[in-house]
Amino acid sequence: MPAPTTVILPGRAKPRGAYPHLRRAGPFLFVSGTSSRRSDNTIAGASADALGTAQFDIAAQTRAVIENIREILATAGARLEDVVEISTYLVDMADFAAYNAAYAEYFSAETGPARTTVAVHALPHPLLRIEIKAVAYKP
Repeated sequence: MPAPTTVILPGRAKPRGAYPHLRRAGPFLFVSGTSSRRSDNTIAGASADALGTAQFDIAAQTRAVIENIREILATAGARLEDVVEISTYLVDMADFAAYNAAYAEYFSAETGPARTTVAVHALPHPLLRIEIKAVAYKP
């Protein structure tokens, strides 16, 4: 089996630490925790007014995260259909229903990945409400 490989994608939001966007180990692709942060460091589904009051759209953030994961997987020849496990981190479980509805636009219980959703105290940016990490199987 070839040695594991890592991928840091140009033109994507730069990882905020010492980790890649993607790591392949044999037939498995591990997507690092991904947010709705864009390459220019703006955040899809979030804004703040001049006084710093934040507005959030968890459905928009969820869609942006999943689309970011789709693009990361594509660099390894994989698709969302290849995802076998997802872990989701929500800052507020009050967002669960809207997150769940947006998630269901991409995945179904019958064919989608195993999933865990947990609440966390905070994410690395105050406008982030969701982060998702994924594992795909792509021999």
